[in-house]
Amino acid sequence: MGIRIPALLLGALLAVFTASDLRAVEPDEVLDDPKLEERARELSSELRCMVCQNQSIDDSDAPLAKDLRILVRERLKAGDSDQQVLNYLVDRYGEFVLLKPRFALHTLFLWGVPPLVLLGGGLAIFLAWKRRKRDSGGEAKQAPLSADEERELKRILDDSAP
Repeated sequence: MGIRIPALLLGALLAVFTASDLRAVEPDEVLDDPKLEERARELSSELRCMVCQNQSIDDSDAPLAKDLRILVRERLKAGDSDQQVLNYLVDRYGEFVLLKPRFALHTLFLWGVPPLVLLGGGLAIFLAWKRRKRDSGGEAKQAPLSADEERELKRILDDSAP
């Protein structure tokens, strides 16, 4: 019984790791030319499934993803370069079809905000740390007691003495 559990765990892990490499590309989609097929797979991994949105069309089982995979292969067979295929799909579906949007003026906000947020957060943390360090810089400095405060303190101490 002690051997079965590790063997089952190993089998489960092996199944998970080998299944994660499977793609949704169906046999009837695969091109005869291995170089074109490799290009098609690379392009498909860069394109977003418009249905799933967080998957590439290479990973998606959605019918639209299959249509896009076929379209990519048709464009490659027609002699388009990789860039021409991407441009065609962006013209047809917009920048959203790219899993990694291009760096351009209209995507500047998309690319610029995350670094600005990180820098702003880092600056806020640094300033808070400096302020805290300054405010708790050792023992608290107190102003000396006035003559009236000295007399009051002496009276309190004398009253509390046994």
